[in-house]
Amino acid sequence: MENIDSNISSEEELVGIDEVQKFLNRSRASVYRYTNTDLRNLNPSFNPRKLNPEFRTDQKDPLKFHPNEVARFAKDILRIKEVTVEVFNTPSSAAQNVLIQILEELKSIRSLLEKE
Repeated sequence: MENIDSNISSEEELVGIDEVQKFLNRSRASVYRYTNTDLRNLNPSFNPRKLNPEFRTDQKDPLKFHPNEVARFAKDILRIKEVTVEVFNTPSSAAQNVLIQILEELKSIRSLLEKE
């Protein structure tokens, strides 16, 4: 019986081509061949035989994949028996810390306004 383990720290974490390459143990060129892309259509319809990237707003946006999609592709298409996809939280950047502080401040302002 085939087994897929997905250890995902957050459902919102997406992975790039380099991470997919490591997870699948395939060359970068292979990963691009597996990927569901189309030069004429920025976001092609879901293709169960391909590795489907997340929605992009611009052709220049890097391809990003949901870890569950990578695991599905590995299991269903490549027939890899065991795949562990782990996504670790990256250390917070200074910009992220400032945005978190702004969000907390906005929440407190909203709370005060709702009390009045």
